[in-house]
Amino acid sequence: MALAEARPGFAELYTPKLVTILKEGYGLAALKADAISGLTVAIVALPLSMAIAIASGVTPDRGLYTSIIGGFIVSALGGSRFQIGGPAGAFIVLVSATVAQHGVDGLLLATLLSGLMLAAVGLLGLGTFIKYIPYPVTVGFTAGIAVIILASQIKDLFGLALDKEPGALLPKLQAIAGALPTISLPAVIVAATTIGIIVAIRRYRPHWPAFIIGVTVAAVGTALLGLPIETIGTRFGGIPQTLPMPRLPEISWARAVVVLPNAVSFALLGCIESLLSAVVADSMTGRRHRSNCELVAQGLANIASPLFGGICVTGNIARTATNVRSGARGPVSGMLHSLFLLAFMLIAAPLASYIPLAALAGVLAVVAWNMAEKYQFLTLVRASRGDAVVLLVTFLLVIFRDLTEGILVGFAISALLFVHRMAHAVEVQNAQPVAEEDKPDTVNGNGRKPYDVALATDPDIAVIRISGAFFFGASAAVGAALDRIGEHPRAFIIDLTAVSVIDSTAATTIEGFVRKAERRGAAVCIAGATRTVHRTLLIHGVRPPRVRFRKELANAVALVRHDRPTTDTIAAI
Repeated sequence: MALAEARPGFAELYTPKLVTILKEGYGLAALKADAISGLTVAIVALPLSMAIAIASGVTPDRGLYTSIIGGFIVSALGGSRFQIGGPAGAFIVLVSATVAQHGVDGLLLATLLSGLMLAAVGLLGLGTFIKYIPYPVTVGFTAGIAVIILASQIKDLFGLALDKEPGALLPKLQAIAGALPTISLPAVIVAATTIGIIVAIRRYRPHWPAFIIGVTVAAVGTALLGLPIETIGTRFGGIPQTLPMPRLPEISWARAVVVLPNAVSFALLGCIESLLSAVVADSMTGRRHRSNCELVAQGLANIASPLFGGICVTGNIARTATNVRSGARGPVSGMLHSLFLLAFMLIAAPLASYIPLAALAGVLAVVAWNMAEKYQFLTLVRASRGDAVVLLVTFLLVIFRDLTEGILVGFAISALLFVHRMAHAVEVQNAQPVAEEDKPDTVNGNGRKPYDVALATDPDIAVIRISGAFFFGASAAVGAALDRIGEHPRAFIIDLTAVSVIDSTAATTIEGFVRKAERRGAAVCIAGATRTVHRTLLIHGVRPPRVRFRKELANAVALVRHDRPTTDTIAAI
């Protein structure tokens, strides 16, 4: 009962962090700190939002709409104090594939549907399960995304004349190899200069806005020197100076069914990416986010973003980390970041036309390099054979097949490996009990006195100790061990003191053993079962009078040795 009363209520789970900080007291000093950090993040997000949109196969203004609309909602309604929402590099592959298959309108519908899914996942309380995504899977899919992002930028990094760029990696590389004779030296110089400036600033002046400085220098140099390379203006005609009026994408049942797989992929990746970003912010600040509230906010952001022409919204680890390092106090910083981006678009939109695409490709190349988590990747390869298999399978499937497939297959292999390891961790020991006063004083690793077959005094009683997580993965091995126990004992004691978890398969295994014991007239007593284990056994037919339960092993031994009833039942636990 006490545990039930301790559970947080709906309001505690879904109250936005903005409401929390306002209740705590939000003053002028906090607003000033949030304004500074919001401006810093906006300066970082400005070139990134446009670069990610272009790499995703849409116009750069859609990236800005995503950061402005989606980013504001994520901060205002989310369950993290420091989360920054907007377009993310992780979505480039999925978004570009969706645009190629279904057009921009299909992308907007898929994004809206994914928003509904994210909100539903949050309201159903399923956000807590995202934390069970294994670490090798997250490293593998992140590294795979980094490789794909880098490959997608080769064309603009080298200024190649490539009319149609394939989406799959191998055909893309083949097409790029065929277009190498069209390489543009000015584009290479601009891209290299942008990357060099970003790397140098991050090393020697880490608090300066490296992305915006690199892009600005590249744009000014391109304009002054009249370099013959593509810019946002030459390819897209610039960006608008106003937000579009909201409108629904074309919606029909048939169209929704067609884009549903894309929407599911968006929702799955959005869950993982957003909550990973929130966890990173927690580790940097010592705070705790509300995962389900965060997913509801992400869902609402992905519903609102396509209404204004934006693409997928998710929490972004790099911008969130920048927000924390810049001294943010709460969600107001993320809201101001969106307003600053809106101001930049309203005031300086014409200047964006001069930004070279090679410079934006350089920005994404740096992003891809930082995403790759190279040290973690190599560590996992060396850590164990199982982790290496999960990592490499996820990584290769993301690169050569599909991101969602990579995550699901990696998770499935991790789950099977875990079941295998846990199954081998279960032990079954069989020995005859000895008198309490004759037991040795030594204890094993879990603090319980071991059975001593040499000192056994009652050959008619078999004590079976099961230890570990007794679940479906171990049931076959435990069942085989139980079947090997001799038929001569007149009574069996199953010691479950060291079993913390039991599932229906395991309970059925014990019920089958009890049935066999009944057929040969042997009594069965279960000792040390916790309340949860006891309840599961009762549900599956392991109940009095077929078996008797005792809290302590000594009581169970005394019971079957003297075969007299007692009132010491599991209710005493």
